[in-house]
Amino acid sequence: MTDFTEPRFDHPPPTMAQRVGAVAWPSFFAACVCTMVFFAFVDPLALRDITWPDLPLTRQMGYSIGFFMFWIATASSSLFTWILLRPASRFNVPLPPER
Repeated sequence: MTDFTEPRFDHPPPTMAQRVGAVAWPSFFAACVCTMVFFAFVDPLALRDITWPDLPLTRQMGYSIGFFMFWIATASSSLFTWILLRPASRFNVPLPPER
């Protein structure tokens, strides 16, 4: 006999690895591209001299900080898109039981 006490959805829920991967991988790729394009035109040391001239930042540290800033920005964008694309059946009434 089938147990109808639990709601039945039209698809299985994604695993945690799928959820994290759906946000992390596209945002990582976009951050890589943004970092390459941005630092092709902007030198991290020149940017440091304009913003914080007394801070001892190396060029490599500037690249790293820029990459992680781009990754946070693109991850928030990917997360927001993932939230908006969740199926409506997760929030609506479950499907009626099969007869």
